Amino acid sequence: MKQTNIFKLIHMIEQVNNANIIRFTKAFPYPLGISPILVLNELHVKGPQKQAELAETIGYTKGAMTSIAEKLVKLGLAERLYDPSDRRTIRLQITDEGQEALAKAQSIGKEVFVQLFDVLDEEEIVQYLQIQEKLVQGIQEKNE
Repeated sequence: MKQTNIFKLIHMIEQVNNANIIRFTKAFPYPLGISPILVLNELHVKGPQKQAELAETIGYTKGAMTSIAEKLVKLGLAERLYDPSDRRTIRLQITDEGQEALAKAQSIGKEVFVQLFDVLDEEEIVQYLQIQEKLVQGIQEKNE
């Protein structure tokens, strides 16, 4: 019975995630998915970085990172910085427009989640929070 409910839960989580992604994508004015937004956030937080460093930090392949970087540069959300002493060293840097896009993504993301949790009453939110904390703790314990 527990396994059946776990698979049911997995299916429900997928439905919620898919619905949120669709709502976010419709509201976000840039043709980007979550991966480029994560890259923009990393550049915002840590500053200019080599693509290989970004790929390793976020957990993407170098090929995927190259594709993401190309898309961000094409949209004007990031730019490539060339090291004058070594032209082989290229760093990716978020642009002002990239900062605006990231802020918009964060704002829309918050709104999507606020709307999602709006159907829960305060007690349900507290219960859900406790469950999420327990899951995170379980993940951390397994990673130690």
